[in-house]
Amino acid sequence: MSNVEDLDKLDHRSPVVELVETKAHTSGAEWLTRYSTSLMGVFGTPQRVLVRGAGCLVWDADGKEYLDLLGGIAVNALGHAHPFVTSVISSQLATLGHVSNFFTSPTQIALAEKLLALTHAPAGSKVFFTNSGTEANEAAFKLARRNGASPDGTSGKRTKIIALEGAFHGRTMGALALTAKEAYRVPFEPLPGGVVHIPFGDVAALEAAIDETVAAVFLEPIQGEAGVRPLPPGYLKAAREATTKAGALLILDEVQTGIGRTGKWLATEDAGIVPDAITLAKGLGGGFPIGALLTFGERTSSLLSAGQHGTTFGGNPVATAAALATLHAIESQRVLENVALVGDYLRTGLAAVGGVTEVRGEGLLIGFDLDADVAPAVVTAGLDAGFIVNSPGPHTIRLAPPLILTKDQAGTFLAALPALLQTAKDAQ
Repeated sequence: MSNVEDLDKLDHRSPVVELVETKAHTSGAEWLTRYSTSLMGVFGTPQRVLVRGAGCLVWDADGKEYLDLLGGIAVNALGHAHPFVTSVISSQLATLGHVSNFFTSPTQIALAEKLLALTHAPAGSKVFFTNSGTEANEAAFKLARRNGASPDGTSGKRTKIIALEGAFHGRTMGALALTAKEAYRVPFEPLPGGVVHIPFGDVAALEAAIDETVAAVFLEPIQGEAGVRPLPPGYLKAAREATTKAGALLILDEVQTGIGRTGKWLATEDAGIVPDAITLAKGLGGGFPIGALLTFGERTSSLLSAGQHGTTFGGNPVATAAALATLHAIESQRVLENVALVGDYLRTGLAAVGGVTEVRGEGLLIGFDLDADVAPAVVTAGLDAGFIVNSPGPHTIRLAPPLILTKDQAGTFLAALPALLQTAKDAQ
């Protein structure tokens, strides 16, 4: 095009428009055939082809309706197509979409200020924005490395980083080094060194592992990928005391548990501690990709200096506007109260279902164990019945629905669950 005016001469029946129009008459099976020939198979075969969502409901290419009890794996905090978040994103994109990290924007600054206020961060705290949770943990990994550096910038005596058995911190190389599952790790070894995994929830093992060679300890307050396992009471306080004594950083991964998922802004806000850093993502953008590393206090916030880390898209105006809209909606619509109410209702109801042996979690991050290894079959039966759930293990089901899930919607799942369990057992 020779000039901007020529853009008006483009045929607005673009491939994107045509794609939307074909949804009405292209079956899910046809879409999956096209998927298999055009996308890498790293996710296996998708369970369904979803084309539309509203609130806690989604519809597939064949018109079937589902109650979404997974929320994009704890991402869609306000459900699908939330009108306020959608309008804010559209308005911002029509105003200013991307500026690179050579510049900033009012939405980026306002979101940083809002997150520091919500987390009661002490003076001198800072924010670094990313595009995802794994990128936030990569930034935190580099922060830990800087805590181990000598004054001249070279590597010092602090070369060890502690994580827990069962931990999941992401799939990029640094975050993968922190992740415990061998099936994720082994194909990509050697990974960045110095990471030691210690037994989950064992205070004695934690205290024994932390000495002057440790740069940082990474903890999830609730391990989501391991089946929704909360750290035992007192563990975080013990970790804070031990890391402070040794001069190590305490870094909390709240990628899955933050932004209201447990009925609080942070799952750890009542633990009586101040960590050195927190990572956030998932629900922060209400479905729009954004992550964040929050560093608490001047010392931690100064560990990464100009040029030592960066991102092209992180903190762009659209992503930060989406996050501001999400936080505003959670506050103004009293969503945290709903999370606590519906979460309690679900956990109580699940505990009364025959075949459920244990229920764990807080708010609307819930895991429950079954008396047989049929969880994957329950996922399949759930889809057939119109429910989206997840199985992080052979006998464990995880729920992480939108934070706006109602008691009535939760009740439909509780009513259907006994039949789903029976269908799964019959399929064995």
